[in-house]
Amino acid sequence: MAKLYFHYSTMNAGKSTLLLQAAHNYEERGMTVCRMTAAFDDRAGKGQIGSRIGFAREAETFATTDDLFARIVMLQERQPIACVFIDEAQFLTPVQVWQLARVADDLGIPVMAYGLRVDFRGALFPGSATLLALSDSLREVRTICHCGRKATMVVRRDAHGTALTEGDQVQIGGNETYVSLCRKHWRQETGTR
Repeated sequence: MAKLYFHYSTMNAGKSTLLLQAAHNYEERGMTVCRMTAAFDDRAGKGQIGSRIGFAREAETFATTDDLFARIVMLQERQPIACVFIDEAQFLTPVQVWQLARVADDLGIPVMAYGLRVDFRGALFPGSATLLALSDSLREVRTICHCGRKATMVVRRDAHGTALTEGDQVQIGGNETYVSLCRKHWRQETGTR
């Protein structure tokens, strides 16, 4: 029975690296996979999933208006798909998460989603909240705070290094913008009690 998996973490935990490694394992055995990433996140290049350690692979892109079930059905008609891999899964809409659950349930194709759990304000992304609710399997990908404790939060900094507590939930960026912290240091940086 195929399952919907959610691998979640904060920034810089290696989620994209794990995705690329898992997809490679399928491909190495002659199986076809579908890799997808958010269309508006082109840090690794348009239609690319990239990791901080330099690996990158081509991927389908998705927008919030896309019907992912229909897209995967179309791809499956061309060539059997062994597994679907979703990078930047926090950017999925709740409807798209339900579509991916249907891919696992109705098409029998495992779906491995990788993404952030919370934003810089400590709030769940809508896609992540729905993945946490619907996934058959949850896996936390761990990274550490500068103090050595497990990082579960992320702070967004402005150009002067000041932690921001307001703004749009989505702002594409990397190490120049975001820092992963434990809850204690996130609270200290953001002034949250």
